[in-house]
Amino acid sequence: MKYYIIAGEASGDLHGSNLMKALKQKDPDAEFRFWGGDLMKAQGGTLVKHYRDLAFMGFLEVVMNLRTILNNIKFCKEDIQNNRPDVLILVDYPGFNLRIARFAKELGIKVIYYISPQLWAWKEGRVEIIKKYVDEMMVILPFEEDFYRKHGVHSHFVGHPLLDAISDLKEISIDGFKKENGLNEKEIIALLPGSRKQEVEKMLEIMLSVRPHFKNYQFVIAGAPSLPKEFYQKYVDDNVHFVSNRTYDLLRCSKAALVTSGTATLETALLNIPEVVCYRGSAVSYAIAKRLVKNINYISLVNLIMDREVVKELIQSDLNTKNLVDELNKILEGEKRKQVLNDYSLLREKLGGKGASDHAAEVILKV
Repeated sequence: MKYYIIAGEASGDLHGSNLMKALKQKDPDAEFRFWGGDLMKAQGGTLVKHYRDLAFMGFLEVVMNLRTILNNIKFCKEDIQNNRPDVLILVDYPGFNLRIARFAKELGIKVIYYISPQLWAWKEGRVEIIKKYVDEMMVILPFEEDFYRKHGVHSHFVGHPLLDAISDLKEISIDGFKKENGLNEKEIIALLPGSRKQEVEKMLEIMLSVRPHFKNYQFVIAGAPSLPKEFYQKYVDDNVHFVSNRTYDLLRCSKAALVTSGTATLETALLNIPEVVCYRGSAVSYAIAKRLVKNINYISLVNLIMDREVVKELIQSDLNTKNLVDELNKILEGEKRKQVLNDYSLLREKLGGKGASDHAAEVILKV
């Protein structure tokens, strides 16, 4: 079969690549054409556009890049029409993907949505679009199945694909990792500032402000594959290091982490690393988001899934040096650290066992 997959962010590239791998095992004649990143490219097929050219953060940034976004949508429609896939697989990225879903459905192409947009948080009205233009909805968070059932949309809970990605990791030597990456013998505090340029610039400065309070640790920045190494050099010094495309390995070798809100908060938890979740957007974007988001008490996937505070979230003005220092101290040693690690075990139970990519591939082939 001919598969056309659209993933617009780094997390989508990861999940899309694992899904492609599972599809190839079940469909030896699989042909892929896709929007994604380097991980999907490694699985073979044709990379149409890289997600680094698609990701815009916040309401203001979207408005400023509206012409580019509209041109990308137009190009995508033309590419689908010219190549006529058997199935279109959409991976999250709703602002773009829901427009493409309608177009593909009107062409008579089967439309599968893998990894639901967070409609339970905002823009709930988009459920009607999904009901009309999506043939099969595959969700990765346990409460999403109930959400769609309430709206009369059939969906499959396939498990969380991060469990697949993490279960495939080989054992790592902390000393070996440090030596390989030019790190010293101190324990590591990992910094995950995000994957978009404007996001990283905003987050790294505040994350690094805690350094004078943790002189017995070294700080290591997890570089995003979408940004060049040169971009990070201005942040590096004797006790601040940089590692590119090794985020999972870095986390597994760390004592704790400061993590920008997003998929990385769940990845950090599943790798069993205590974390502080950080978020600071533009004042305008945050004000708009607060008006639109409803019935949601948390921003991190860890807390949303558990429906209680497992990891501390520092948002907007609460994200400051003093609060970061206080919360980081709590998770480096003591009872708070033990509690977080215990809650992580419960989190993994809630997400079910591994096999999400394989399960999703089975559903796609049946459809």
